[in-house]
Formats: sequence, C-alpha cells, structure tokens
Amino acid sequence: MATPEKKSFSLLTLVLDLVFTAVAFGIFYWLVNAHVPSNDPAMIKLWGGLAAGCMTGVFWLALQMLKTVYRFQRDSRK
Repeated sequence: MATPEKKSFSLLTLVLDLVFTAVAFGIFYWLVNAHVPSNDPAMIKLWGGLAAGCMTGVFWLALQMLKTVYRFQRDSRK
C-alpha cells in the first residue's frame, strides 16, 4: 500500500493567506469604489464591497493554485 502523503497545513500558512486576502480585498475595494455609478454612499459601499469580494475570491483561488504548483515543482526536483 502506498504511503500517505503529508498534508501541508499549518496555522502560519492560514494566517498568511488571510492577511494576503485581506490586503487584496482592501486594494480591490479602494480601486472599485471610484467606478460605482452612483451618488449614494451606501450604494457605493455595497456594490464596491460586492465587486471587491468577487475579485478577492478569484485572488484567493489563484493564490492556492500558485502554492500548489510551486509545491509540486519543488517536490519534483527531489
């Protein structure tokens, strides 16, 4: 039977992912707010937050794929 592979999970990677994702959300929110076509501040915050949330989800998926590919390439060299 094949040996089970080690799961690469640690609290540090979780915290770093959360920090990177929060920073990305802040940047996306700051960029998107100026492009919401409204004069109502509540609507600007709502739609800016929703758009930044979608973009942050894509960023998080891309970050996970980048980490997976890097881990695979690093393990292939051994």
